[in-house]
Amino acid sequence: MATVTDSTSSALSSSILSSLGSLSGSNSTVGAKIDVNALVTQLVAADRQPRQSILDTQKTNDNAEISALGALQGALSTFQTAAQALASPAAFNSNTTTTSKSDVVTATTDTTAGTGTYTVQVLALAQAEQLASGALSGGSSSTVGTGTLTIGQGSGSFTVNIDSTDNTLQGIANAINSATGNTGVQATILNEQSGAHLLLTASKTGAASAITVTASGGDGGLSQLDYNASSKSMSELQVAQDSHILIGGFDHYAATNAVSDAVTGVTFNLQSASPGTNVTVSVVPDNANISNLVSAFVSAYNTLEGTISQLDSYNSSTKTAGLLLGDATLRGIETQLRQDLGTAVTTASGSYNSLSSIGVTKLADGTLAFDPNKLGTTIAQSPDSVAQIFASGDGVATRLNRDISNALGTSGAIGTRLTQLNQDLSDIANKSSNLDEQMASLQANYTAQFTSLETLLAQLQTTSNYLTQQFAMMQKNNSSG
Repeated sequence: MATVTDSTSSALSSSILSSLGSLSGSNSTVGAKIDVNALVTQLVAADRQPRQSILDTQKTNDNAEISALGALQGALSTFQTAAQALASPAAFNSNTTTTSKSDVVTATTDTTAGTGTYTVQVLALAQAEQLASGALSGGSSSTVGTGTLTIGQGSGSFTVNIDSTDNTLQGIANAINSATGNTGVQATILNEQSGAHLLLTASKTGAASAITVTASGGDGGLSQLDYNASSKSMSELQVAQDSHILIGGFDHYAATNAVSDAVTGVTFNLQSASPGTNVTVSVVPDNANISNLVSAFVSAYNTLEGTISQLDSYNSSTKTAGLLLGDATLRGIETQLRQDLGTAVTTASGSYNSLSSIGVTKLADGTLAFDPNKLGTTIAQSPDSVAQIFASGDGVATRLNRDISNALGTSGAIGTRLTQLNQDLSDIANKSSNLDEQMASLQANYTAQFTSLETLLAQLQTTSNYLTQQFAMMQKNNSSG
């Protein structure tokens, strides 16, 4: 059991003696009582205080350490994200495109595209077919007929059954749009001076998406919507056609105006047909993207370094220490990161084999500086070297990603530490619960003891009063005799 401090013991002794003195001293008062609850509360509090203080201090320290490790985790995770962006060779295969006439053709690339320059001529744009029926003077409510329409598009087709409930121009349009299995044919009504027309428009461009319409059965009125090899009652407002381009003088056709199968990794986006106009499309390395990734990498590391410095700091003027000052886990992680950043990459060839050789240097305060111009020069002279420095098997970003993952893992330095701290908090909670039980038992014992003492003192007081009265009577009798 913890020892009660001298000052607390003295105060309690005075309180107890004062209470007892009211019953046993020369100035005793009949019927005086000990304040048992107050005495018990003070005794229990004095016994609890030193042990509770130790537990509270441990809990505060553990929570502060968990908070500090959480801040370290967050900064490490942010930096790891920046490192992961440079740990993949694909990050250095990114390209950008330029075009001499963006109103005719533009281009985009994916990571499979190689650099190069292409001469493109757009002879025709891909179009979706559009058909129009003859004009009906009664407008959209004009009766057309009943029967079955079989609408084909490319290799697919669907049927539309028309009866007396939907045999008007508008009813037929609605039936087509809601038909089960519609392959992508949109029906609308066009109103003009001479009447209303049913328009059928393919949702897909290209010659393979041409529309056919064949009417059968019913009252024969639907035949005015025929459009097939044997009957063309409808008019073709826009022909279904493929796009047609020349690349370096070679013909290429596509069903859409986004031509992605002409050059690997390059999509030519056709804007307008311009026969006879040659457009130069160039695919070049996206140096700006690489520079942005490296800049983000340096910025994230400097933020991490700032977090580490704060956690490991000491302010001599205020005598305030960082939450992880001198902590072995923190020091170990920082040492590993600096080693990963400063060690030359053995898989890189030539003079470009370290961060400093491409413009990323270490400053005296431990942070990094970045020279985008030096990086740009390196990319121009040896583009593969930059990728090797960051993303090869021994690359800086590869090493960092691996070591940070180890540190952040459940069995890593931080994870293990957090597990220990949380277990310690659980133990403190159990000790606090046990202390509550002990104090409750102590309070019950004290209460019983002082209650018994109070009863005994009350009995003694009664006896004292009786004897006092008897002695007084004896003196009176002796005096009168």
